Amino acid sequence: MYGKTICIIVFFVFLIASYSIYMGTVDPSPYFTQLQSLPRGISSSPCNSSTISPQPLRVFMYDLPRKFNIAMMDPHISDVEPITAKNLPPWPQTSGIKRQHSVEYWLMASLLHNGEGEREAVRVFDPESADAFYVPFFSSLSFNTHGKNMTDPDTEFDRLLQVDLMEYLENSNYWQRSGGRDHVIPMTHPNAFRFLRQQVNASILIVADFGRYPKEMARLDKDVVSPYVHVVESFREDGVSVGVGDGDGDDSTPDPFEARSTLLYFRGNTVRKAEGRIRLKLEKLLAGNSDVHYEKSVATTQNIKVSTEGMRSSKFCLHPAGDTPSSCRLFDAIVSHCIPVIISDKIELPFEDEIDYSEFSVFYSVKEALEPGFILDNLRQFPKEKWLKMWANLKNVSHHFEFQYPPKREDAVNMLWRQVKHKIPNVKLAVHRNRRLKVPDWWL
Repeated sequence: MYGKTICIIVFFVFLIASYSIYMGTVDPSPYFTQLQSLPRGISSSPCNSSTISPQPLRVFMYDLPRKFNIAMMDPHISDVEPITAKNLPPWPQTSGIKRQHSVEYWLMASLLHNGEGEREAVRVFDPESADAFYVPFFSSLSFNTHGKNMTDPDTEFDRLLQVDLMEYLENSNYWQRSGGRDHVIPMTHPNAFRFLRQQVNASILIVADFGRYPKEMARLDKDVVSPYVHVVESFREDGVSVGVGDGDGDDSTPDPFEARSTLLYFRGNTVRKAEGRIRLKLEKLLAGNSDVHYEKSVATTQNIKVSTEGMRSSKFCLHPAGDTPSSCRLFDAIVSHCIPVIISDKIELPFEDEIDYSEFSVFYSVKEALEPGFILDNLRQFPKEKWLKMWANLKNVSHHFEFQYPPKREDAVNMLWRQVKHKIPNVKLAVHRNRRLKVPDWWL
């Protein structure tokens, strides 16, 4: 009797297993593959993707007349010879505040570099093989050079440059092919390219933030947020300064928390527009505290040196919004290893898909910042252990905000090209859809 019962149970178990395999709810393959030996010489471990070097972004750079770029740096440069790494003029050390908007120069320089090293983007001379097209128009330098006050007669020259550039691009088969979507155009100054922006709103724009752009022109899904180029000297642990001029100092003291005697530091223009009006309000709230340095200042060579020393001797550096949600001061603080205190409700930060700013920055809303005593009470009670951890994290990420030539692995230039590379799949999707659509985008 028991034998008959066992046979019935085994039959039903076999029937259920067979049915499950047939319906796809059980995959027997792992059990069978365990019985099979791998051919000799083939590893059973999964491929380690970190050991595979991804292909760099292939960029075609337009050979624009020099008036669109380096002639603004040196009017004696001729259009006869092509721009190369050998005849590219160095960015002038005396450029002062103009340096913060020089991203366009460093991106161009990186494509001219033909030396060794791991790079995120390489220049190609065959447009058909390009993933993206770089437009080397120094739009920020053009604004700073031709009519910075926006009422000067020189402003007309800036406008005409934009008109000439658009005529050049619109005659390009590659601009026409994509509608400019795969073209990379830097405009980090909030007033750069201000006359004809609407004609490039499909392109990949390199911007510092979105403060002066409508949503139909600039947005995170297609554009790249860039750091400003810092204007203070970088502070390195070995005491060697890089960036602007020569410097000294050593950021490897046994107790950096105690070595930085100022709690909170700000030095800059306090008269700003829009959200930047908070600077005057903060001055009234923070002035008169012995552990706070809050000073109105303009950017001169001497004042930049003073700010360099001040940031290096402070635990926290205040970063309120400027005329737009961001300002160069944030990146000056980062390379000074001074914990940024960011006050801006609408700020967008560079490389935020790869970098967690909360690990080395403190954030307050505008409402919190304007509450009397709120910021100082928080910072005065900030645990030393937490500060030291954030300070160490800050030193570890500061190299991502360096603009230099030749570019180095994971510096700001390479990080920006990697961000551009991230946008290319969406660009290709938009271009391919546009080629087959018979009606405007019905789903938008």
